Amino acid sequence: MMSMVLVLFVCVLGISEADECCSTTCKKHKSLENIALQGRATQSSRLLNKDGFLASAMNAIDGNLESNVYLGSCSHTDPETNPWWRVDLLRSYAISFILITNRGECCAERLDGAEIHIGDSLENNGNNNPRCTTISSIPLGATYTFPCSGMVGRYVNIFLPGENKMLSLCEVQVYGYPVY
Repeated sequence: MMSMVLVLFVCVLGISEADECCSTTCKKHKSLENIALQGRATQSSRLLNKDGFLASAMNAIDGNLESNVYLGSCSHTDPETNPWWRVDLLRSYAISFILITNRGECCAERLDGAEIHIGDSLENNGNNNPRCTTISSIPLGATYTFPCSGMVGRYVNIFLPGENKMLSLCEVQVYGYPVY
C-alpha cells in the first residue's frame, strides 16, 4: 500500500523528475508497486572492513530507507574499477521510474556519474544494457526519482565507471508493470 501512495504522491505533485510517471501510461497503472522488493540483488564486491561491517547488495532492496550505511540497510562495494550493483526482477517489466536513496552520513559525491542501465542481457554483468540516465548528483540521505520512459528489462544495473570507485546505495526502488 505504501508503494501505491508514493506513486500517487509523485504524480499529484507533478515533480519534474517524475513527469514521465505522470503521463497517461503511469495513470493507467496507479497500483504500481516497488517490484525491486521481490527481486534478487548482487554487486561487483562487498565491503568488509576491520570491524566486520558487511554491506550486502540485498540491503539496497530491503524496503528500509535508512541512509546511514553503518546501520546495515545499505549496499557498498570495495574500492575498485567500474563497480556495479544489479537487481534481477525475475521477469521483464516496463520500467516507469526508479528511486535511489543516497547514503546520508558522508560521501554523497560517490554516486556522481553513476549510470542506470535496464535490459534483459547479462553481458558485462548487465552493464551493456541500454542506459536510462546518468546520475549527476544526489545530496546526502536524499531520494531522487529517475524516469525511464517504459524501458523494458529484467535487470536494473547501477554502474559507476572509473578507477578506485566505491558504490553505495541505501535503497533502490523500481516501479513498472509486467510485460506480457
